Amino acid sequence: QVQLAESGGNSVQPGGSLRLTCAASGVTSDYFAMGWFRQAPGKEREPVLCTGNNGDSTYYADSVKGRFTLSRDNANNTMYLQMNSLKPEDTAVYYCAARTRPFTSAQIMCLVTRVDYWGRGTQVTVSA
Repeated sequence: QVQLAESGGNSVQPGGSLRLTCAASGVTSDYFAMGWFRQAPGKEREPVLCTGNNGDSTYYADSVKGRFTLSRDNANNTMYLQMNSLKPEDTAVYYCAARTRPFTSAQIMCLVTRVDYWGRGTQVTVSA
């Protein structure tokens, strides 16, 4: 059973930066796609950044292009989300997600209905 644990959430001022970490354990599949989602109060969960099985493709939500970067340490099944130039509208609970099936592109990984595993989330608050 795959388990995902997020860390790094915090309260920051607009324009600040945060780095989120997702540590995965219990991974036995050869196929392991990962991604970040977020959910703001009163809104649906939405994709932020995702990678495919080999970590070689990335899907960006338009609202974070140029500000957020995803990286992976495949040897340690760890994923990072570097968030720069944070805005109040980035306030949300950020979730790590994973899918352990073949032929998973970043686009598929970024579909809420295709996620196999979820972390518990970490709160990011951006306010003055």
